[in-house]
Amino acid sequence: MELQRNEFKHAIASGKLQIGLWNSLCSNIVTEIVAYSGFDWLLLDTEHSPNELPAVMSQLQSVQRGTATPIVRPAWNDTVLIKRILDIGAQSILVPFVQNAEEAKRAVAATRYPPEGVRGITTSGRAARYGRIKDYVKNANAEICVLVQAETREALDNLEAIANVDGVDGIFVGPADLSASFGQIGNPQHPEVQKAIEDVAKRLKKIGKPAGILAPVEEEARRYIEWGYTFVALGSDLGLLAKGADTLAAKFKK
Repeated sequence: MELQRNEFKHAIASGKLQIGLWNSLCSNIVTEIVAYSGFDWLLLDTEHSPNELPAVMSQLQSVQRGTATPIVRPAWNDTVLIKRILDIGAQSILVPFVQNAEEAKRAVAATRYPPEGVRGITTSGRAARYGRIKDYVKNANAEICVLVQAETREALDNLEAIANVDGVDGIFVGPADLSASFGQIGNPQHPEVQKAIEDVAKRLKKIGKPAGILAPVEEEARRYIEWGYTFVALGSDLGLLAKGADTLAAKFKK
C-alpha cells in the first residue's frame, strides 16, 4: 500500500487556487455531505469547536471519497495534540496563534519524525493504514502540510521569518483575531485591518509562500483572491445551516 499524496500541499505549492469550507459542527455526516460539494479542502476545527479526537477520526474517514483534502486545526501549538491528529490520518494541519519563527519551528518539528523533528513513532496507526504502508515513518514527512496562523500585529511583524521556516507550507490570516489585535475587535473590514491583510498577500508573494484566509462574504472572498490569497475558506457548515434555516423560517413567518 502506497503513502497517500497530499493533493492540497502540492496544489498550493504550485500556486493553484484552493477553495475551502470551515467545519465546526463536529459531525461526520455533515462532513461527508460537504465533501461531495466540490471544495478543494475542508477545515476540521478543534480550537473553537467541541471536537474531540474520536469525532475527528470519523470525520477524516467520512471525506475519503470526496473532492476535498481534510485539514485539522489543533486547539493549540502542542506537540502531543499534533501527534495524535497525525496518527489518526491527517496529513495537513493548521496551527493557531503562531507569533514568531521559533513557534513556527516548534509546529513543524511536531509533525516530523526524527531526525527532522520530534514526532513520536508508531507504525500501526491509521496514518500508516494500520501497518500496511511500507516505510511510512521514512516517507511520511514529505506529504505532511503545515499551515500556521498569523493573527496578531506581532505575527505580522515577524511574517517573513515565520514564512521562511523550513517546513511551513503556508500562512493563514485569521481576520477576527487580527482585527482585535489592531484594536478593531469585531470589525475586520476596518481600513487599517484590510490594508494589513492586503499587505500580507504582497509580502508572501515576494517570497513565494502561499497565503490563506477565511472569507464567508462573497465580495470579500473575491477581493482576497484578487489580492493573491491562494487557499480561501468561503464559509462554514455552521453558517450555511444557520442562514439556510433562518431564511426558510422567515419566508413563512411573514
